[in-house]
Order: sequence, then C-alpha cells, then structure tokens
Amino acid sequence: MHEMSLAMNIVDLAITNAKKEHAKCINHIEVEIGTMSGVMIDALRFGFEAAAKNTFAEGAELVINEVAAKARCRKCDAIQPVTAYFEECPICNEFLTDIIQGKDMRVLSVTIDE
Repeated sequence: MHEMSLAMNIVDLAITNAKKEHAKCINHIEVEIGTMSGVMIDALRFGFEAAAKNTFAEGAELVINEVAAKARCRKCDAIQPVTAYFEECPICNEFLTDIIQGKDMRVLSVTIDE
C-alpha cells in the first residue's frame, strides 16, 4: 500500500515546515491529488491518521482536492477530460493522447499554531 508511504511523507513535510516556524501544532494540511495519480483517497486518509499519531500533526484536518485528468491529442491538439490512459479523442477519434493534468499529487498548504 503506497498510500501509507505517501501519508508518512505528507506528515514529515508538514512537520519539517512547522518546526521551522516554531509551531506548537499543525491544524490543517491541504493536498491536491489527480484522479489518475493512482492514489486511493480513503487509504491515504487512513494512513494519514496513523502517520500523524503522536506528532505535531495529530488531529490535523487533511483536506484533499481532487484534480480531474485531462489529455491533449497528439493529432488534433484538442484537450479533453479523461478517465483512462488510452481514450479515444472525441474530435478526431485517435488514441494518441498525452495526459497533461491529473497524474500528480502535491501539498498545497500547511496551517499551524505558533
């Protein structure tokens, strides 16, 4: 389950930054996850609670913003929403698309108490 590893990395990143600011605790962590990132959100939430236990991040709210995946057609250059890696372009019916959004995961913000 790579979600536990991701959760641990989120907590570590938040704690590192909170310590730099001399924080007492972390209240809120906001992350962005693409729909084609391969991350199971429920598993990430579960892993986050376990990873945050007995740390500055225990009790912090994990806010997850999902980013819909989009692809660009290599033939006609159209940009369309997608749900799978190999989807037909609705404009030209080709399968040559590049995913341009929705594969990433990133921490957007960490809110702390000083």
